[in-house]
Amino acid sequence: MKPSSAPASAAAAQTVPLGILLAAGSGSRFAEAGGEGPKLLAPLTDGPETGLPIAFVAARRMRAALPRVVAVVREGDGALADWLSRAGCDVFTSAECARGMGASLAAAIRAFPSPSGWVVGLADMPSIAPATIQQIAQACATEDAIVAPAFEGRRGHPVAFGAAHGPALALLDGDIGARTLVASYPVEVLNTRDGGVVRDIDRPRDLLKRSH
Repeated sequence: MKPSSAPASAAAAQTVPLGILLAAGSGSRFAEAGGEGPKLLAPLTDGPETGLPIAFVAARRMRAALPRVVAVVREGDGALADWLSRAGCDVFTSAECARGMGASLAAAIRAFPSPSGWVVGLADMPSIAPATIQQIAQACATEDAIVAPAFEGRRGHPVAFGAAHGPALALLDGDIGARTLVASYPVEVLNTRDGGVVRDIDRPRDLLKRSH
């Protein structure tokens, strides 16, 4: 793992949730729709970040908002790992990532316990403003909190989990992610004007539908 480009103090890192960026997906829908190469390394095609890989921009934005971000990638995905490291993330790989998003998140939670909880984001969502991520992290103020943003009535990402949810997150498996957990507990919804919280990139055409 590489240290972050602008490391925060140890005290600050202990009082802010740890960022976890899930970047271990296969991008099958992107490929099926005619996308070339790995989805998360596809260059953005509009805005000030044109030409930069999707995952790099998502990681850099999360890293600008949080003292520490762990990016979860599949074993052997060295090119993606390099870009995420350049964005200031610590890179974590696990064989369990091959089993899906839930297994990837669980592996990261077990490897990186955090007394202040976690902010879990997706590497195919490069349009979220760092200020929005900061607001979500700050709203996760108790150990049993779950905080999610919403844009025009649609709930989005990233989602923050207080430390009390660590054991349940660590037991996730397969590709469902944390949806079952979120559905089982009260969620504090943070309404935002940031459309990036609901805008992911699944297909090549989505590269032209970003907010800036």
